[in-house]
Amino acid sequence: MQKTTIIAALMLTAACLSTPAYSQTADSIVHDAEYYILEAQNGQRWQAEDAGLNARLAELREKFGTPPNIVHIMWDDTAFGDVGIPAIQKVRGFETPHLNRMANEGILFSRFYTEVGCTPSRAACMTGRHPIRNAMYNIGMLREMHGLRGTEVTIAEVLSQAGYATAFHGKWHLGDIEESYAHNQGFDEAFFTGYNQILSLWTRKGEAANATMGLYEDMLPEDPYKLDDTFITKGWVQVLEGTKGGETRQWGDNSHDTYVKIDVEAQQRTLDFIERHAKARKPFYVANWPNLSSFLPSPNKMSQGRSLLQDALQSNIDPFVGRVMAKLKELGIAENTLVICNADNGPMAHNPPPGCGFTETIFRGGKGDFLEGGVRVPSQAWWPGVIEEGQIVGDIIHEADLFTTFARLAGASQWIPRDRVIDGIDQTALLMNGDTHSRRDYVFIYAGPNLGATVKGNYKRHWISPDPVGEASGIPAGFYFLPSDTREKTPMLVNLIHLKSPFNRMRIRHELWKQKYPDQSERHGIPWTGIANATPQVKALANPPLDLNRLPFDPLEYVEHLDELPFDPSLDPGLGEQQ
Repeated sequence: MQKTTIIAALMLTAACLSTPAYSQTADSIVHDAEYYILEAQNGQRWQAEDAGLNARLAELREKFGTPPNIVHIMWDDTAFGDVGIPAIQKVRGFETPHLNRMANEGILFSRFYTEVGCTPSRAACMTGRHPIRNAMYNIGMLREMHGLRGTEVTIAEVLSQAGYATAFHGKWHLGDIEESYAHNQGFDEAFFTGYNQILSLWTRKGEAANATMGLYEDMLPEDPYKLDDTFITKGWVQVLEGTKGGETRQWGDNSHDTYVKIDVEAQQRTLDFIERHAKARKPFYVANWPNLSSFLPSPNKMSQGRSLLQDALQSNIDPFVGRVMAKLKELGIAENTLVICNADNGPMAHNPPPGCGFTETIFRGGKGDFLEGGVRVPSQAWWPGVIEEGQIVGDIIHEADLFTTFARLAGASQWIPRDRVIDGIDQTALLMNGDTHSRRDYVFIYAGPNLGATVKGNYKRHWISPDPVGEASGIPAGFYFLPSDTREKTPMLVNLIHLKSPFNRMRIRHELWKQKYPDQSERHGIPWTGIANATPQVKALANPPLDLNRLPFDPLEYVEHLDELPFDPSLDPGLGEQQ
């Protein structure tokens, strides 16, 4: 960027932040630079609105005796419209009556944004931060040897300070190192997987079906040419359970039979947790993030679409949501409980396992893409008596906003850390006052550690562009008007070139603010330590079966250098190749 452009951006930022509406103090939450541009223009109105919201929350607390309970259900890889829009479901060959009823009785979000993949999305929800900031942009796979840092502050830790009971059940996918375990990240109780649904293939059944190849060497003919017995991983953990400050144990084994029981067990634990704390009149927060399905197709087809996704939404996720809503009503706490449901990113449109049924709907792209199809997902909110029924909300909201919003509802905002950027914006006004009350009109979309695109209102700029000539000249055809180009297939240059400088200013402010609050590097370590009933294979991960005296180096030294493996800095996702 030219020096004069940077100076101009700094002057604009300083001017905006020095207006009377700007209210940051030493005790204020630190947001992204772009937020302060909005606050400088809308701060007085927001302050007046907050007074009314605080009065309503105080009335609710007096009525029910506790701040609201919070239930967050998040599943995988679902395109916008696959949930909440019956006409699309009719085309796709499945139905979700409970989720659709939930949307009809509350809010159906039309612009709910996530990160591009499982691990980064989960990190954003837990910390209220884009994963670029805490280096959780890598999607964890077998023996990844990294995870969420212990110094990150999760929503469970924030709500615990306010007296909430907290539980996590399901797909955690935030690391395989001990400090990243869910019960070491603030949850009172946890039942969780460290990896994703590929666990269903890392089984003897998966090896037998050639869905996984070479993981279980004892099932294969002996390889007479094999020299290295350390290359293939032999020890890992499918599911852990633990309590805050207590023992960590493996639940079940690594078989496919255990895998298919995970969601059943997690859902029952969630319902038991809700009932237990409702009867104790203690506010609670529970996150149930299902594994959704096995990647090994079942012979029992449950939907007309007969795919893994459709079957799982119809026969797993939807019935569970119905059971949660029924349980809250049965216990008499529905009107004091916020339920949020959303997918963690778009469909696995690239290289999906066979028979999954993942596909794009309105938007182009899927999991891993900074296109709208990768990050704009189905989401809805339900809170009887508080959220007005039948709303379709057009405001932008990002999953990181859940962190800050949950804290505000719980009266726990003072425990949000002030020494780092919190990307999540408090969206209490959007939930309680409805459409047009969001406090964000922008989204930064990262592809791995690289900024892929920026959204501002109805406009979007791709920073990674398929226009090399334009890139070389500094004016690529990377501008999109989203309402008329949901497929992002018609980039504009002349029509939208007036947005070049505004988007440049946004990016410069964002990156200058990152210099003040630098991104962290990845946190690595030996996987699966601290497990009371660890198998010999898991224990061996910290002790390679080698004669160390015969090596001229430390065989575990590489752990400290794993984050040096670069992402492709161009990271062109093949825009325009998919029709």
